Amino acid sequence: MLVIAVVNLKGGSTKTTTAGHLAAAIHEAGMKVLGVDCDGENESLQKWQEAADLPWPVVTLAVSNVHKQLPGIVGDRYDVVVIDTPPMKAQRGTVYSVLRIATHVVIPMAPTPVEYDRLLAVREILAEVADDREDGQSPIHAVLLTRVKPRAASTGVYRGLTVADGVTVLKAQIGSLERFAQSWGDPMVKVLDTAYGAAAMELLDLDRQEVTA
Repeated sequence: MLVIAVVNLKGGSTKTTTAGHLAAAIHEAGMKVLGVDCDGENESLQKWQEAADLPWPVVTLAVSNVHKQLPGIVGDRYDVVVIDTPPMKAQRGTVYSVLRIATHVVIPMAPTPVEYDRLLAVREILAEVADDREDGQSPIHAVLLTRVKPRAASTGVYRGLTVADGVTVLKAQIGSLERFAQSWGDPMVKVLDTAYGAAAMELLDLDRQEVTA
């Protein structure tokens, strides 16, 4: 079973949008997907499922021991679990627990100074959690550039800075499109044909040797 966690330091960083679209793309690819909403304050992914009647289930698991409870919930019924985490700054314990069980971590990041600056805190917790994981390593992780403006020079600048920091950046990047910005609460169709679909498949193909621990 693969466990994909979408993580960022603060809210408003497209975590829920990213989690929803990654799950939708993986579902369209024919895999059995479970969405997990770990943000007990907002429950945005859970509410999206209820509003749009998404064709894959979502459960709420806003607890500080996700790594202990999730296996019993999932069993052998799903191929991939996609977790929408709460803002790390507000609920670090929950995010840390998620990282203990995650196989893959996606860090959505707009190519801006403030979001690039927040990346350091995520990198630090990824390094820290290695000691509490069964394999003794950080989970496979990569940055996904989001809200990318057409032909903006900043995209290449922050992609280069992040790679120079030793962090994998997915080749797929998410444009600043109304389709994504206004998608919450609506059904998602043909996501596999979008940049989110490309990102999902690229993420699943990542090998541990390709990323920095």
